[in-house]
Amino acid sequence: QVQVAESGGGVVQPGGSLRLSCAHSRSVFSINGMSWYRQAPGKQRELVAAITRGGSTNYADSVKGRFTISRDNAKNTVDLQMNNLEPEDTGVYYCKLEGAFRDYWGQGTQVTVSS
Repeated sequence: QVQVAESGGGVVQPGGSLRLSCAHSRSVFSINGMSWYRQAPGKQRELVAAITRGGSTNYADSVKGRFTISRDNAKNTVDLQMNNLEPEDTGVYYCKLEGAFRDYWGQGTQVTVSS
C-alpha cells in the first residue's frame, strides 16, 4: 500500500509559484525530520529543504529566499511553498518522512517550469 503521497506539482512559467504537499496515509506514526528532494532527468538527486520536529530549517543555496518548508506535527504533513520558480527548478520532487523505525518516501510529483 502507498504510505506517503505528494501533490501539487504542475507546469508553470518562470516567475510562477507552486505549493507541494506531502502526507502519510496514517496518523498514528511519530515523524521526526521531514524533507524535500528533487531529481532532474540525468541528474543526481539533491536535498532541497529540510525541517526538524522543532521547526529548524535548512535549504539548498539555489532555493534560499524563494522556497519555504513547513510542517504540521499533529497531522504529520509537510509542505513546500515555491515562489519565483526558474527553469532550473524543473524535476521530480520527493518528500521523505523520518519515522521512529524507518524512513518513508513518496512516489514523487513532477514540477515543470517552462516558457
